[in-house]
Amino acid sequence: MNLDTSPLERAIQRLAEGWDRYQQDTNDLQIRDGLIQRFEFTYEISHKTLKRYLEATAANPQAIDAMVFADLIRTANEQGLLLGSWPNWRNYREMRSKTSHTYEESIALEVVDGIPAFLDEARHLFEQLQQRQS
Repeated sequence: MNLDTSPLERAIQRLAEGWDRYQQDTNDLQIRDGLIQRFEFTYEISHKTLKRYLEATAANPQAIDAMVFADLIRTANEQGLLLGSWPNWRNYREMRSKTSHTYEESIALEVVDGIPAFLDEARHLFEQLQQRQS
């Protein structure tokens, strides 16, 4: 199996760069907004890459395709692909759904607060996928 994980790798790098830049000045709203956009993108790429991997390695890819998000995460967790379990990923999903409301200061800060844990999760997923393809 040859799954292209380079988009995930680039997204993680950009998110990490955004996080580092934000840490230099947490009052810079433009940097914060960019960081949140990078989180959105990295979340979406992580989810899609995870699903592609599970479909490619499943005995029944259609069953993976038909899974609700919670079952997809549970399946990935059972395979050791993720650091966190369903409650963690439910939180990341909720963060992602709130990103369209980040003009509200409290929501923006809530999303930003969850980015370090998500970044660890995305890095872990990438490393697991890399190891399994070598």
